[in-house]
Amino acid sequence: MTAAALLLLKGIHDFKVPGLDGSDIDFSRFKGKKILIVNTASKCGYTRQYDDLQKLYEAHKDKLVIVGFPANNFGGQEPGSNQEIKEFCKKNYGVTFPMAEKVSVKGDDTHPLFQWLTRKELNGVMDAEIKWNFTKFLLDENGKLIAVFPSRVEPGSEEITRYLH
Repeated sequence: MTAAALLLLKGIHDFKVPGLDGSDIDFSRFKGKKILIVNTASKCGYTRQYDDLQKLYEAHKDKLVIVGFPANNFGGQEPGSNQEIKEFCKKNYGVTFPMAEKVSVKGDDTHPLFQWLTRKELNGVMDAEIKWNFTKFLLDENGKLIAVFPSRVEPGSEEITRYLH
């Protein structure tokens, strides 16, 4: 079976990724909650969105989980080690939502989860392009991709929060 065929069998709840804190982020634990997946970077004009992501998480954590994925794919804006990223997020933004280890979200070495998120042939819903840091993918309680938001869409905006009511 090809890698693409294998991925086709997967849903978001089948993924497990290493977390910044050394634990595994097991997406099967998020069944029944909406999931907002964000590719993040510490030295980006959008980095301040960590603050709003944390506020959104705190306000809706009974029905929403946010998972940050640090990535250095755009402008070298996430050069730090996993430990440096973890300390930066905690110290500057008080991040308590799950953060994965640094991954690639674009190119030949794209992490399988981001291949799944961006390819309709794998997620069954839509193709999506990650054009910059802080692209946001929203999935429903059953793990179905329902919306993709570009970097400029703020985490607390009506565009996102209307899905949380």
